[in-house]
Amino acid sequence: MIKFNRKHYLTSAAFALTLIVSCAEKSTNLPEKNLSPSSDPILEQSLPELADALSSEQINSEQLVESYLRRIETQDHAGYKIQSILTINPDALEEAKLLDQLRENGKIMGPLHGVPVVLKDNIETKDNMPTTAGALALKDNFTGRDSPLAAGLREEGAIILGKTNLSQWANFRSNNSMSGWSALGGQTRNPHYLDRNPCGSSSGSAAAMAAEMAAGAVGTETNGSIICPSNVNGIVGFKPTVGLVSQQYIVPISSTQDTAGPMTRSVTGAAMMLAAMDNRDVDYVSALDAESLDGTRIGVLRFAQGSNPDIIQRFDQAIDDLEQIGAEIVEIADDAPDGENLGSKSFDLLKYEFKATLNDYLASTPDIVKVRSLSELIAYNEAHADVELALFGQDILEASDEKGPLTDEAYITARKDLLHGYQKGGLDRILEDYEVDVLISPSGPVAGRIDPINGDVWPAWAGAGRWAAIAGYPHLTVPMGQIDGMPIGLSFIGGKNMDAEILSYGYSYEQATQHYKRPEYRKSAESVDYLKDAMTRK
Repeated sequence: MIKFNRKHYLTSAAFALTLIVSCAEKSTNLPEKNLSPSSDPILEQSLPELADALSSEQINSEQLVESYLRRIETQDHAGYKIQSILTINPDALEEAKLLDQLRENGKIMGPLHGVPVVLKDNIETKDNMPTTAGALALKDNFTGRDSPLAAGLREEGAIILGKTNLSQWANFRSNNSMSGWSALGGQTRNPHYLDRNPCGSSSGSAAAMAAEMAAGAVGTETNGSIICPSNVNGIVGFKPTVGLVSQQYIVPISSTQDTAGPMTRSVTGAAMMLAAMDNRDVDYVSALDAESLDGTRIGVLRFAQGSNPDIIQRFDQAIDDLEQIGAEIVEIADDAPDGENLGSKSFDLLKYEFKATLNDYLASTPDIVKVRSLSELIAYNEAHADVELALFGQDILEASDEKGPLTDEAYITARKDLLHGYQKGGLDRILEDYEVDVLISPSGPVAGRIDPINGDVWPAWAGAGRWAAIAGYPHLTVPMGQIDGMPIGLSFIGGKNMDAEILSYGYSYEQATQHYKRPEYRKSAESVDYLKDAMTRK
C-alpha cells in the first residue's frame, strides 16, 4: 500500500539490526555511471525473449538460474546492494535441471517452462522459504503450501527463484514509514538512482525487474503498491481486477482491495504471467494487438496529471503519440468520485479489514510462529524495538487494532459508500458519460530521495491509481519516458474485468514508443554532469 502523507533469510535480531545499519551507509566505491553491471547479455532479455531462447535451446534453465544467482550475489546482496531479493529458493537449481530433462524428453509444461521468477515475500509458496512480509515476527513462517497464483505459475513451468524484499507489512504499519524498508531485508534501492525511493510496497519486485535479477516478478497491491514501484523503477506493472487472481495464502491487508499482479519488463511478459496466475482459462497473450489503439476513444484524466511541468510535457507527448497511433482523445473534466468523506472512509475500511484478515492469517500459520494476532504482533514489535522500530513506529497497526468487527455499521457503510463512489459513481460513470474505452494519466510522481530521518517524502502527487485501487478495477503502467534519468510511466485504467483490453492498449502504446530503458545505477542526481555543475559553486 502507498501512503501519500508522508538477501537472504535472516536468523537473528542481531543480524537484522546489523543489516539495517549497513544498508543505510552509502558505498564509497560505486562508479558514477554504469549502464549495467551485467557481464551476461542473456539477462538483458525480457521474459518472452528468454522463453523463446529456452524453447529454441539457445540456453537451458540450469544455465539461466546459475546466471541469475550470480547476479543476485554480486549485485543485489553485494556490489550495488540493490537489496531487492530477500530469500533464495535453495531448490531452484535442482528444479531447473528437472525442467531441462523434461524438455529433452519432449514434455513442455507451458509457456513459462524453465523461466525463473520471483515473488513478493508476502506470497506463500511450498518451497523451503518462509513468508515473512519482511517482519521478524514471521521469520519462521514456513507454511509448506502454495498460494494459488504460485501453483499456477508452477503448473506453467515457472521456477520460483526466490522472494523479494518489500515495504514491511505491505506498507501498512506506520504513517511515517520508508517505502522499500523491512526489518529482514533492509532498504531496497532504486537501480536508476541508488539514493531514490523505490516506492512501496512491491519495491523489491520492481527493483529486481529493473536490475535484471529474474525474468518476471509478482507484486501485490492494495492502493498503489504495484503501480508506484513500477512507475519509479521504469518497468511494466499490472494490477488486475480484484478477484481475478486468488488472494488465498497471501499476507492480507484488505479483502476489498487486495490483489496480486505481474511486474515485468514488457507487456507481453505481464500477459504471460497473468495467464498463469489467473483463476480462469484466459489467453491474455493472444489478445495483445499492436493495432488495438487505432480507433479507440481514450479519456484523458487531466485532473490527475499533477503540477510537475516535466511530467506534464511527457504526458502531452504520450497523448500526441496515441493520436499518431490512431486513438481518439477525449478530455475528462470530472475530478472527484461521488460521495462525501471518501478519503477517511477508505483508510477506516483498510484498518477494519486489516485487523480481521490479519488475525485470520496469523491464526493459520505454523505453530512455530508465536504471534497469533494483531495485538500480539504489536507487543512483539515493542519487545524487539531495537530492530522492528529502529526507524519508525507502528501507529497504523495500533489504530487498526482499535477497530471493531466487520459487523460494525461504520465499516459496512464505509465499504458501501466507497464501492459506489469509485465504481458506479466514479470510473463507470466517466467511461459511460464520455463514451470512452479506457482512461489514461501519468502513473505517479518522480521519486524523491530515501530519507531515514523523515520517512517517505513525496512531491506533489500525479496519477489516478487511487480510483482503480478502491474500485478494484484493472490498472496498467507502461514506461512513458525519463526525467533526468528517472523513469515515469503512463497509466491505462479500465472498467471491471477489462483486463485483456487494458493489457492490449498498453501493448499497443509500448510497441509504438519503446520507452523502456535499462537503469544506469547512479549514486545520486549529482552524478549527472549538468546537474552536478549547477549544484557546484563556480
